[in-house]
Amino acid sequence: MTARRNFLDLDFDPLTPEQAEAWLAARGQASPFAYIVTPNVDHMVRLASQPQAIRAAYDDADLCLCDSRVLARLAKLADVALTVVPGSDLVAALFDRVLKPGDRVCLIGGGPDHVTRLGERYPGIVVLHHMPPMGLRTNPAARAAAVDFAARSDARAILLAVGSPQQELLAHEMKADGRVRGTALCIGAGIDFIVGAQVRAPHIVQKAGFEWAWRLASQPRRLAKRYLVDGPAIFPLVWRWKRSRGR
Repeated sequence: MTARRNFLDLDFDPLTPEQAEAWLAARGQASPFAYIVTPNVDHMVRLASQPQAIRAAYDDADLCLCDSRVLARLAKLADVALTVVPGSDLVAALFDRVLKPGDRVCLIGGGPDHVTRLGERYPGIVVLHHMPPMGLRTNPAARAAAVDFAARSDARAILLAVGSPQQELLAHEMKADGRVRGTALCIGAGIDFIVGAQVRAPHIVQKAGFEWAWRLASQPRRLAKRYLVDGPAIFPLVWRWKRSRGR
């Protein structure tokens, strides 16, 4: 595998979407546990002020893939070449081309309607669902229950749809537990796009790096603070990081 590339003190795997999909396809139900994180601008801004336990959850991921074209362009300004593998595309590839009839998927988060729609669209895939309570980040007992469910599910893929950084923390604890097999993906709202609960931006908008604006226009109440207030903090972070390395 190509050597990782450091940006904002996080090591990214410079895989293409096709290489990431091939990595997923090579892993089966009995594979030793591994997990994938897909940081975007929002993740990187929050990581700058998160405790070490959250940072460790990203550092220990088996694959760290850049989810954001905006983040990749900022990295390029700091002379770091990052490939982009959107998490939503990776989840779609998982269901469309990687999973086979009879494969088991453990979904942690989401809702019963997600399970129903997944069953309708992918009738050969067995979906096992666990819905943890709110406040997962500060509820060790609830996280332990989710880890136990994943271990008992005997699933090829474990989809963590409980938001960041809860999902990354949960994946890290699954790895430490030792009983879980298969591959976990920290997917955020990735299932929403698969089942049609949300609509992706047109491909031309994605390629231009304006998917964030599409999502903001679609959900202004939920995303305005993330994109317009919190997100711009990425610019001084990149400037300071680049300056500290003499780039």
